[in-house]
Amino acid sequence: MMITDEDCLAETLEFNARFEAAAASRPPRGRAPDADVLALLRRNRLGGDAPPVRLPQARDRVVAGGAQVRVFVPDRVDGVYLHLHGGGWVFGSADGQDEKLWRLAVEARLAVVSVDYRLAPEHPFPAGPDDCAAAARWLVDHAEAEFGTGRLLIGGESAGAHLSVLTLLRLRDRHGVTGAFRAAHLAFGAYDLSMTPSQRLFGSRRLLSNSDSLRGSYEMFTPGMSPEERRDPEVSPLYADLTGMPPARLVVGTQDPLLDDSLFLAQRWRTAGAPVRLDVVAGAMHGFTLFPSTVTAREQRRERDFLAGA
Repeated sequence: MMITDEDCLAETLEFNARFEAAAASRPPRGRAPDADVLALLRRNRLGGDAPPVRLPQARDRVVAGGAQVRVFVPDRVDGVYLHLHGGGWVFGSADGQDEKLWRLAVEARLAVVSVDYRLAPEHPFPAGPDDCAAAARWLVDHAEAEFGTGRLLIGGESAGAHLSVLTLLRLRDRHGVTGAFRAAHLAFGAYDLSMTPSQRLFGSRRLLSNSDSLRGSYEMFTPGMSPEERRDPEVSPLYADLTGMPPARLVVGTQDPLLDDSLFLAQRWRTAGAPVRLDVVAGAMHGFTLFPSTVTAREQRRERDFLAGA
């Protein structure tokens, strides 16, 4: 484990304080948001005051298995990155980060395939994981013909990191596919939906995510499940056999309620025999890469370098 970005800790903590003060004037994120709040979050994808920019370089497709994807193809392609967006399984979309994904595609020389998986509460577990697995299987079978390379990578943020691990496990356990994806990039994911200690103890601080908002997301994604049922490895990959997983990079902030999830998963990943790099960003809150800052710029470079070199 490496603690990173301690030199700009004061800047990061100051941003957190401003975010928390601004959040005090907004309705708390607890259980399921009402219809108006959910509609606004979905319109603006991962928050903000306006819908995100949709770039003309991207194209939307429906691939074998019925999964909807958004595809970015730069002039030079040395690999394909299957990207799974965040948003608590309830909001977010494949077109919510066009500028970031196009920049990553060009700088890392990757075709980026971002999955527009179905969202809860309308489509609870296992709809989202089903869509992600369908897109992954399509890439395993067709990446060479579609993009001229069979070098596959996978990753995502928050709920997308969780779905990335579930997808790798499903490929292995349901379809006998191992080794197809060369590496996984997992940013501040939730890997134990029965709640790790850091999730339970974080409390009601008004950062991007807290104990109450996590409980609400889990109830929408896995309605009616008890904490014990959420420990099923098909729901919470922290409890899975991780044999055969690819090399991975995990990143999380010290002020993220999901801190333990990355700490625990990294140790189990390594114990199962795969290389893992764990970067813990000093002072960073959940979802910190959504906001412009020194640590965001650094993290985007580290993500690009890991994926380009994997």
